[in-house]
Amino acid sequence: MAEKGLFCGTNRPKDPANMTEQEKKHMPVIECPDTVTAGEPFQVKVHVGAIPHVMEEGHFVQWIDIYFKENFFARVELTPKFTRPEVTLTLERHSKHKTSTLRVIERCNLHGQWEATKEITVS
Repeated sequence: MAEKGLFCGTNRPKDPANMTEQEKKHMPVIECPDTVTAGEPFQVKVHVGAIPHVMEEGHFVQWIDIYFKENFFARVELTPKFTRPEVTLTLERHSKHKTSTLRVIERCNLHGQWEATKEITVS
């Protein structure tokens, strides 16, 4: 059976504890508090790759999307050469749920979509 292509769905590391170089370059890294207060602003910083991703005309990160579970919050579109694949946003979480999953999806023009998640406690 053929291996799935990079543009068939959303990519995630096969073994998060032992990522390949390609996975390290493409996985979004999420930095934010583990616990937030409902209705109060907090910062989320996202950068693409534990190893920095290139931003050349032929190979670059096109956009970064931020979700809570399935709910879309923001998209940042990027251009090669003039931007870095990182963003800092101020968000608020209004939730009746005690935990929420922050999801970040980025798209590389050559290697498809990559997703990372982080559980956040909402107090």
